[in-house]
Amino acid sequence: MTTHKLGFIGLGIMGTPMALNLIKGGHTLFVTTRSKVPQELTDAGATACTNAAEVAKQADIIFTMVPDTPDVEKVLFGEGGVAAGLTGQGGAPAGRGKIVVDMSSIDPIATKEFAKKINALGASYLDAPVSGGEVGAKAASLTIMVGGEQAAFDTVKPLFELMGKNITLIGGNGDGQTCKVANQIIVALNIAAVSEALVFASKAGADPAKVRQALMGGFASSRILEVHGERMIKRTFNPGFRIALHQKDLNLALQGAKALNVALPQTASAAQLMQSCVALGHGQADHSALVKALESMAQHPVAPDA
Repeated sequence: MTTHKLGFIGLGIMGTPMALNLIKGGHTLFVTTRSKVPQELTDAGATACTNAAEVAKQADIIFTMVPDTPDVEKVLFGEGGVAAGLTGQGGAPAGRGKIVVDMSSIDPIATKEFAKKINALGASYLDAPVSGGEVGAKAASLTIMVGGEQAAFDTVKPLFELMGKNITLIGGNGDGQTCKVANQIIVALNIAAVSEALVFASKAGADPAKVRQALMGGFASSRILEVHGERMIKRTFNPGFRIALHQKDLNLALQGAKALNVALPQTASAAQLMQSCVALGHGQADHSALVKALESMAQHPVAPDA
């Protein structure tokens, strides 16, 4: 097995378990995050660095996992960012042989520009957003959608396999992010559909838990009905993936649709439901809490809150 010096920037709900899985794979890890590096990572052997530039200098492959497009831009090109660590004396490119892998979910168009700038410093760039949430990050079962060059993908694929199971090179830079936006459209619409069905069933007087159980055996069965339907019934809305972040992803979809002159009416509807949730104070809850927007309109909860 080839071992690598790896960097990981962004150690939140997703980043920390992903980084831990890389360490478990036998790799050396240099890490930084905007808050304190979690103790479990340093206990596992990770080296805490003062900034992203130091991570980029120490590591051959640098992973980033932060919330939004401006966060990625700051981590890569801000003061003390990755680009500074890939720049030698006199501003000469010093990234030859290194690979930057952004696993955040961000704007595909901005991603293409970020890739060009990193390439100009001699390094390769992969956009590799993920799906599967905190559960998938901990279980190393994430779906990973990749955009970039084949050679860089082949180098990083064994590392992706430590974090996920369904790993696909979609195409060039930006295509991974485009795939993730498509994923978020499908997930949001499924959450909305399950929410409407359970609100309807509960308001009609049926037991929503029994309704979900019955539907799990039919054509309406889905992973969303299985996992998030249960959350809606048990009222377990602690975040695996926050509404505010999913709302950001749907905004990316709608911005892209406008640029492409494409209509996404159901996506727009789901985005408005998430906006309603944010207005109701649920922006930091799990995206399954989208049901609360529909419950508010119906003046009827699927089940009592704990």
